Parts: sequence; C-alpha cells; structure tokens
Amino acid sequence: MSTFDPNKLSVEFKSGVTPTEPIIPRLYTLTHSDITAELFLTIAPYYDFDKLTLMRDEVLCRWIKTPIGYYFYVQLHLDSETGNPSTEIRNSIFVRELPLALQAIRYGDRYFFDAHTKLDGAPIIVYFHSEDANYNRVENWGTFSDYTL
Repeated sequence: MSTFDPNKLSVEFKSGVTPTEPIIPRLYTLTHSDITAELFLTIAPYYDFDKLTLMRDEVLCRWIKTPIGYYFYVQLHLDSETGNPSTEIRNSIFVRELPLALQAIRYGDRYFFDAHTKLDGAPIIVYFHSEDANYNRVENWGTFSDYTL
C-alpha cells in the first residue's frame, strides 16, 4: 500500500454539501493522477462524472441509511473500459490501494466526521464490480475508525 500524504489531497465541496452536512445525500468521487500521485476528492450530492476516465480507476462512495443505522457503500469497477490492465491486475491494485483511498476520504471529510462521530463506527461495504464471477464480490472493510491518521 502507498502511504497517504495529506499534502497530495485536493478536496472540492460541490453545491448542496458543506464540510459538515448533510449525511444523505453525500457522495464521494475519488480520482488520482498516476503522474503526480495527487488525489482528488469531490464531495457532492451526486457523483462527479466529469472526473471519470476510461480507465475507471475511481472510487465512488456514498452513505446509506438502514433501519439499524448508516453504512458507507464503496463501488470499484474492476473491468477497464479499455481492457488494460486485466481484471486480475486491477483487482490487486484496488485491494492494495483501497486503505489509502479510505484514509484520504476520512481525512478529506474530517470535519464531517467530527460533526457526526458515530459514523466513524459505520461499516464500510465494498462492492467489487466485475463481469468475471471470480472477482465480482462484496466485502466488509471495517469502519472509518480503522483509517484515521
């Protein structure tokens, strides 16, 4: 896993969200630059589709409320639109780098977590989307308390 550097994170709040509100709808689009290793986090009431590329290496997340509480839902697309690299390699990269992505989201939205401390204990559910049944799966990745700096 790469080491998270807060200095390489840019956070943008779009109209409809503030650094502390609302919980729903609050959607996250995390992208990065392979060249500079910078991370770009958009927090909005929608996904920032303008930031997506054919590589589909973004991390898309949102809060979901159930009768028993909130959980954080993460979507990862393992099948590249371009076919390169392979689903197997993309899976390895996502698994290796997801802790860094979760640290970046937790740090980038730290004032939100300060205002809603119970959300640090909400489960993080990750959906690995793939056409290949060997990689298409849902996993529990702990809570944000596991990803604080």
